[in-house]
Amino acid sequence: MDSVERLKCEAGIAACDFIKDGMKLGLGTGSTVRYTVIEIGRRISEEGLNVVGVPTSEATRELAEEVGIPMITLADSGGLDLVIDGADEFNSEFSLIKGGGGALTREKIVAQSSESMIVVADDRKQVEILGEFDLPVEVLPFEWKRTRDRISLLCPGSVSLRVDSEPFVTDNGCYILDCNFGPSISDPISLEQDLLSIAGVVEVGLFVGICDAVVLASNGGVLTLINQSGRLNQ
Repeated sequence: MDSVERLKCEAGIAACDFIKDGMKLGLGTGSTVRYTVIEIGRRISEEGLNVVGVPTSEATRELAEEVGIPMITLADSGGLDLVIDGADEFNSEFSLIKGGGGALTREKIVAQSSESMIVVADDRKQVEILGEFDLPVEVLPFEWKRTRDRISLLCPGSVSLRVDSEPFVTDNGCYILDCNFGPSISDPISLEQDLLSIAGVVEVGLFVGICDAVVLASNGGVLTLINQSGRLNQ
């Protein structure tokens, strides 16, 4: 395990300290929260932890079932106690860029359905201004090039269709446009609203006013950053 992977593992496992017996959990998607899911499964089998989970992607569902986490639907949950997810970037206001794994729409639905949200990350993800990481925007396949052209009017850099020999298709049957804003997203709320006003845009990978804490791993150890305006302080 290299140093970056070690930090991901440390953050993912440390976030499990927020989990209490009987909780209904939102299970995020990505390489860091993968370690959280595996650790939850271990605590269920070895320590008798009693929780259920709602996955944010089919990949997470498969992993959760593999490690023995009971699954429920969001509709049947009656609301979630906690969602643990990763982030591609976060700033001092706890605004996030998410969607590098392509699950941003489901991740946002689950996050907004939870009492609180914990993000797991290594210190490479902490930035002053959002946007160095390309902003993912989920779009309908229908006339996606026209949607891209409209987005390009707002984006100073490139707007590229995510491909892996073929266009990447989300669990919702949509495409992802990766938008290179550079580190220039100083008003994520306004940008999110502007992008969502474009016909064909399904969801935007900006998460504002949702994250309550970040479990951050660095070479100096694991630190929990609490959003003083978040729900954990209420």
